[in-house]
Amino acid sequence: MRAALPDKPGSPRFLKDQRLALKRSTLFYYSLTDLPVSMALFPVLVFIPKFYTSDMGVSLAVAGSVILAVRIFDVFTDPLFGIICDKTRTPWGRRRPWIALAVPIMMLSIYRLFMPPEGAGAAHMFVWMMLLSIATTIMIIPYYAWAAELSPDYNERSRITGWRSMMGVVGSLSAQLAPAGALLFFGIGGSGSVLQIVGVTMLILMPICVLLTVTRVPEPKNYTTSVTPFWAGLKLMGTNGPFLRLIAAFMVSSTALSITTPLYLFFITFVLHAEDKAIYMLTFFYMANLSAVPFWVWLSTRIGKHRAYVGSFMLIGLAHPFYLLLGEGDFWWMLPITLVTGFSAGGFAALPNSMKADVIDLDTLSSGENRAALFFSTYSFTAKLSGSIGGTIALFGLALFAFNPAPDAVNDADQLFGLRFLFALLPSTFYLLACAIIWKYPITEERHAQMRAELEQKNGALAVEQYHLLKRHR
Repeated sequence: MRAALPDKPGSPRFLKDQRLALKRSTLFYYSLTDLPVSMALFPVLVFIPKFYTSDMGVSLAVAGSVILAVRIFDVFTDPLFGIICDKTRTPWGRRRPWIALAVPIMMLSIYRLFMPPEGAGAAHMFVWMMLLSIATTIMIIPYYAWAAELSPDYNERSRITGWRSMMGVVGSLSAQLAPAGALLFFGIGGSGSVLQIVGVTMLILMPICVLLTVTRVPEPKNYTTSVTPFWAGLKLMGTNGPFLRLIAAFMVSSTALSITTPLYLFFITFVLHAEDKAIYMLTFFYMANLSAVPFWVWLSTRIGKHRAYVGSFMLIGLAHPFYLLLGEGDFWWMLPITLVTGFSAGGFAALPNSMKADVIDLDTLSSGENRAALFFSTYSFTAKLSGSIGGTIALFGLALFAFNPAPDAVNDADQLFGLRFLFALLPSTFYLLACAIIWKYPITEERHAQMRAELEQKNGALAVEQYHLLKRHR
């Protein structure tokens, strides 16, 4: 009987055989770190702008400038740290030491930013947002790069980022459920109370979750050290077409999301006149977000990652304008729109993060090096930059319409239209633009299988060459 021939790269059986499924326990312990991180960063996006402008007396323009200045600083810190992380060598690995180091810095920053002393203003906001941004860089870049190295499989990477995304959504949801419980059972509400409750909870959870991640998840050691000079490496990244397309779509869509996030409380407070219920609507948004992640991961295995990504953009882009129909007393009419937008946003975390790992494979094929941290530092910077651009557009946009954020302020029809336009219509243009950018993304499951086969062939040839070299020197 003739032996069966091996399957060709890209065939269904080959793809199935190449699937390297991780244990659920490994996925759980890896994803745990994203819970306290998301729990801490969610209030920074949603509650900090309103808290410091309404409660602490910082003007809209100054608050927007603080956020933008912090992100400009990231232009230098993120790529620099990506290079440092890729070149790190310790007995404990090159990712875990940095994640552990970030914990005390992040905890201190959250404590000072969320629970400021009496009279704290713009300077206090700037210093502790800056330190929190640095700590986030030290934490997130190696953490996300680690995910790309846990598996080489196209679909398994979606599974890894899906677990991490779900845990991140649980963190964001927890940041709302704890204050919602305090409001429902004890009558404790307001942005300041929310920040205190979430801050204390995060300070307890972060060291526990990170400890379980760094002690229970293996860190791969079969990587090639990066020796490419910085500027040559950036030039090589610039020739990576799928990377440029993905990062452009990611930046445009993240800017849209960052416009709506800080305006959520403003919209519910000044348009719907239901500030005390805002935490409930945000909870519904993230519950829909959480429930949607498995769907988007499943859909990506059926139609491809970039096509599922396109679907999430189209759905949220078409749903957002319906917020324009809402007015005073329409709080519960906001719910169906929020559920649709929350469901759509469930694809934003799992899909692009999985696609990032695929474009890193393309770079490894070209450069011969694993430069995951440098790539994820670029993504981290892009996420922060788009966050600052979106936040700046939101806050400066309100200032342009002469909007008054004071708790007892009365804004006229033009000022309220400015808020409604910024919250409902403007983000849709960004989402639909992102949809057009990612439409022709070229790395499909079949193309990725071919890339992995080429990488394995290169690694095999290198191993044979090293063997013969060692044999000659014996």
